[in-house]
Amino acid sequence: MKLKILADAHIPYLRGVAEQLGEVEYLPGNQFTREAIMEKDVLIVRTVTHFGEELLNGSAVKLICSATIGFDHIDTAYCDTHGIAWRTAPGCNANSVEQYITASLLYLALKYQFNLEEKTIGIVGVGNVGSKVATACRKLGMRVLLNDPPREEKEGNAAGPFVDLEMIKQKADFITFHTPLTKTGKHPTWHLADESFLHSVFRKPFIMNAARGAVTDNYALKKALRGKTISGIVIDCWENEPDIDRELLNMADIATPHIAGYSADGKWTATRMSIENLNNFFGLGITPQYKEIPQPLQPVIDLEKITPEAQLAHAVWHSYDPTAETDSLKSAPEKFYWFRSNYPLRREYPAYRVINATSSVTNKLKLLGFKL
Repeated sequence: MKLKILADAHIPYLRGVAEQLGEVEYLPGNQFTREAIMEKDVLIVRTVTHFGEELLNGSAVKLICSATIGFDHIDTAYCDTHGIAWRTAPGCNANSVEQYITASLLYLALKYQFNLEEKTIGIVGVGNVGSKVATACRKLGMRVLLNDPPREEKEGNAAGPFVDLEMIKQKADFITFHTPLTKTGKHPTWHLADESFLHSVFRKPFIMNAARGAVTDNYALKKALRGKTISGIVIDCWENEPDIDRELLNMADIATPHIAGYSADGKWTATRMSIENLNNFFGLGITPQYKEIPQPLQPVIDLEKITPEAQLAHAVWHSYDPTAETDSLKSAPEKFYWFRSNYPLRREYPAYRVINATSSVTNKLKLLGFKL
C-alpha cells in the first residue's frame, strides 16, 4: 500500500518528486488541520503550523519531515513519547542566510559610510549557518568573534576560538544571531537580546536577527533604538509572525518577511533532504528524480562601468538585494505571509558569472563563490 503523504503546497521543487514515494495531497501550511492529517502517514512541512498533541493525537502520522533547519514548530517531546519520528534539514539554507547577511552588511556600509574591513562582528550561534556567516565575514576582511556555549562545552576551542557574550558586547560593531529558539536548558535563547543585553553593549552595534523572532525582544529593540544604544537593526525573523510589530518594522534598516534562507538553492536542498529523510525512514530504496533549479534571468554580471570600490556590493546585490523586500514589507506588512508564500526566484552566487571585475575585487568575488 502506498504511503499517504500530506505536504505543504508552498514547498518548492516537491511536486512530481514526492509522488515517486507515495500518494500525495498538498495544502497550504496554515490548513494542516486535525481532519486533514488524521489518515496520513507522513507530513512534509514548513514552520507555519505548530505540530503538537492538539493536531497529532489519534492520527496515523508516523513521520514529520520539516523542510527547515529548526524544529521549534514541532512538539518533539510529544512526538518522541508517541512514536512519531521527526526530521529536519540542518544546514539546507546556510549559504542563503550568509548571502542575506553579506548583502545587508554591504548595504549598511554604504548607508552609514564605513569600511567593513575596519569592523568587528560578533556571531552568536555557530552551527551550520553561523559558521558560513563567519567564513563570509572573514572574506570581507572583518574581525570575527564567535559565541556558542553548547559547542564550546562539547568541543572546546577546537572549533573556535569562542568568546563569551560579554566580549561580544564590548567589542562588536555588529551582533548577528544564528541560534535555535529554546526556553529551557542551560543556555536558553528566548529573548537573549533583551533590555539588559542591549543596555550593556559598548560600541552601539547593529543588531541582526536571521534566526528566530523571539531570540530578540521587540520592546527592548525599540527602546535601544530610541535611546541610541544600538545603531540600527536588520531583522528577518519576528516575534508573533505574521502579526509583526509595525513600529519596529518602520525603525529597521533592513526588514524582511522571514526569507533569509529562501534562496532557490536552499529550498531545493531542503526538499531533497526531506525526500531523503522519508525514503530512509521507511527503507523504500527509491532513487527519486529531482527537478532542476531555474537559471537566473541575468546570470552574467558585467562590472565594466562600476567603480572598483562599488564592484563587490554591486555583484552581491545583483544576486540578492534586501532593500527591495524591505520596501515591499514596509508598504504592506499585512502581506507578510503572502510574501513568504509567493517568494520570487533567488539564486546564490555560483549561479552567476562576473565579468570585467578589477583585480582588487576579483579574489573576494571568487572567495564568495561567484564564477569569474
